[in-house]
Amino acid sequence: MKPLILLTNDDGYFSEGLRALAGRLRPFSEVVIVAPDREKSAASLALTLRHPLRVEKIGPRTFAVDGTPADCVYLAVAKILPRPPDVLVSGINHGPNLGQQDISYSGTVSGAIQGTFLGIPSVAVSLLPDAKKHFAFDFAGDFTARLALDVLRAGLPAGVTLNVNIPPLPVSGIELTELGEKRYAPEVVEKRDPRDRTYYWIGLAKANPTGSRRSDVRAVERGSISITPIHTDRTDRRALASPALKKLLQDLV
Repeated sequence: MKPLILLTNDDGYFSEGLRALAGRLRPFSEVVIVAPDREKSAASLALTLRHPLRVEKIGPRTFAVDGTPADCVYLAVAKILPRPPDVLVSGINHGPNLGQQDISYSGTVSGAIQGTFLGIPSVAVSLLPDAKKHFAFDFAGDFTARLALDVLRAGLPAGVTLNVNIPPLPVSGIELTELGEKRYAPEVVEKRDPRDRTYYWIGLAKANPTGSRRSDVRAVERGSISITPIHTDRTDRRALASPALKKLLQDLV
């Protein structure tokens, strides 16, 4: 029996990155796509709880959901797939998901984290464009298929999701990294609608990437593929022993 690989994303079931990846995985696996019916960028780990979700079968083993990437994974495992998937890949995203801020907002990364919550070895993959806004989906698809095979063979530690960022060509190497930061200056556009009511649009704020040499943002700047293991346990264990927090607790008692 071929391994079962679940694909999702936050760009929509029709995205070029998703199709490039699916084509490379099909020769050695049973691929099922369960992805949003439209772009759901920055959806984070949101689940749709206050209205019903609808699923449309687009083609053989391809399903579109009118929900978030986390919804897609939840539905796939609970209702759509014939058995639990052996691996989940979220992507290939059109653009980076680098640093602590990006992964907190990212629907791509959150789709993979939802898989990890459900006990599935899960990987999120994002691709940076070159200066001419061209995406090297052929290269990224080949690399991600190889990575998925490795995860199939070796598995991942419990609670760990891999966040992968692929720089523009030429790629100089592959690095295991830690999360850096992309500090955004908040940008909100204020306008008036035809009925003279104020509305706001969150803009595309400029980011200031920072981080140590071991960080994902610096690795990608060097032309390396960044692979960052992120964990579902967000407990700050050093803070548990912090005198300031212990004092706070004493003051509350």
